[in-house]
Amino acid sequence: MLIIYSLCLYLVTPLLVGFLWLRSLRAPEYRQRILERFGILPPGLDSGYIWLHSVSVGETVAVAPLARLLQKRYPGKRLLVTTMTPTGSDQVQRSFSGTVDHVYAPYDLPGSVRRFLDRTRPSICIIMETELWPNVLQQCDRRGIPTVLINARLSAGSAAGYARVAGIANLMMSKLDAVAVQHASDGQRFVDLGLAPGKLQITGSIKFDHDIAPEVREATTRLRHEWQGASKRPVWIAASTHLGEDEIILQAHQLLLDQGLAALLILVPRHPERFEDVYRLCDQAGMQVSRRSARQPVASDTQVVLGDTMGELAALYGACDIAFVGGSLVPRGGHNPIEPAAWGLPVLTGPHMFNFLDITEQLKERGGLKEVHNAEQIAAGVQSILTDSKAHAEAGAANHAVVEENRGATERQLAIIDGFLSG
Repeated sequence: MLIIYSLCLYLVTPLLVGFLWLRSLRAPEYRQRILERFGILPPGLDSGYIWLHSVSVGETVAVAPLARLLQKRYPGKRLLVTTMTPTGSDQVQRSFSGTVDHVYAPYDLPGSVRRFLDRTRPSICIIMETELWPNVLQQCDRRGIPTVLINARLSAGSAAGYARVAGIANLMMSKLDAVAVQHASDGQRFVDLGLAPGKLQITGSIKFDHDIAPEVREATTRLRHEWQGASKRPVWIAASTHLGEDEIILQAHQLLLDQGLAALLILVPRHPERFEDVYRLCDQAGMQVSRRSARQPVASDTQVVLGDTMGELAALYGACDIAFVGGSLVPRGGHNPIEPAAWGLPVLTGPHMFNFLDITEQLKERGGLKEVHNAEQIAAGVQSILTDSKAHAEAGAANHAVVEENRGATERQLAIIDGFLSG
């Protein structure tokens, strides 16, 4: 089965390269460092790493506290953090300021994986969430490199997909040395796919261990002063939006303005290659727009701030009164609602939050998160919170309480990793 999988992957490799080229038309970074994706790494790298794979931006932000604890606990070992996207690569630099090494993870081709492992010789492979690749797991197992899946989640849909390739799924489950899942339901799905129950631990999500750095709080204070001005106007944010959502958000904002609520919208597209398109959408909607990338001033008649920068989202959330979390009006699975909840913000999401289902349900049950489906419901949700100080305070406090009650997963998952590194 693995041979057939690998052969198919080799056959589609030209398509993978073509995909990178297409992405590079909008984001030139995808044309760079392509050899790394085939295990051909630049000079100057170390060996004997703690290898941490974090996929992209959200995973890198979430795993950063755990990575820093590993650096303190094992000062003699350097961390190698791999991602799959240029935005993830940029986030590694922002999160760690050169204290870790970074390359793109190899494609799951046998030759690429062998070259990568020959060069880096990791003492452990730590995979964030559910980025499972058969050849990576197989070759780590052959070399005696323990593989630990942390902060793992597995939706019913994903589990059904793995079940359709049961031979590959069973192989991967057999090669994992430990799996730390966010919730019991995730764990049961891993066991159903063939994971030995003794390898499973339910630790919760490290995304709840969300610490807000002092410099972020300082930036937030400056932004609130700049955006609210003397009028103390309300500010709401639509963050990590995807194609098809920005138009709905702008419609909702226009409804708020038409109803006499002089609010400021902070609109933050998820992907940088969409920044220009979203700016044009704002312009076509007749909105007065200030671009963060140009450091344009936010005047009293500014209606939208376009968050067309990277690495600022935490501060942008903190400077707002209510948050809409994107990727949820369209079927993308949503993005992390813990980030705004940690600031004590009321949260709105669309119906498609299947990537954060358990977290969303907890926030919803406590009254801090509301599900909306269209521009009218978004506008009504924003207005009801911004015009009712009691409801705003109660929803924000409920969300903050959920975050605080769920802390501790980082230490629990660090203990699992310690068992392999200190033995």
